[in-house]
Amino acid sequence: MGLQDHWLWLIAAAVLGIAEMVVPGVYLIWIALAALVAGIATLLLPLPIVIQVTIFAVTAFAAVYAGRRYLAQNPIVSDDPKLNNRGARLVGSIVTAVETVDSAQGRVKVGDSIWSARGDDAAIGERLRVTGSDGSVLFVERV
Repeated sequence: MGLQDHWLWLIAAAVLGIAEMVVPGVYLIWIALAALVAGIATLLLPLPIVIQVTIFAVTAFAAVYAGRRYLAQNPIVSDDPKLNNRGARLVGSIVTAVETVDSAQGRVKVGDSIWSARGDDAAIGERLRVTGSDGSVLFVERV
């Protein structure tokens, strides 16, 4: 591979760093860090490929281990824990029945969309309050 080895490691680090930004949460940043370390070591010292790969592998293992350990001890807490749970965000909302609702089935209008619903018996056009959800099914009660 010769004199250009360090460029391959540095390019790999950049590609892995970009991939982490595109698909966050898959720990590619730790592998990118290992490629960066291998690239810098190869830039500073004329290392054979076996040593380069060994540095990369050991650094990757250590970085992933340290990263996972750090994140386990310092979890990321969201300011909005219901951000990706639309049904939970609707709790307390007032909706309108577009089909009869009973304890087994029904449909309600929420904004400009229609959701499946279960709960208190309600006729078409009645207003209901969302009390909970299970996936895409809303639990409703009479207002």
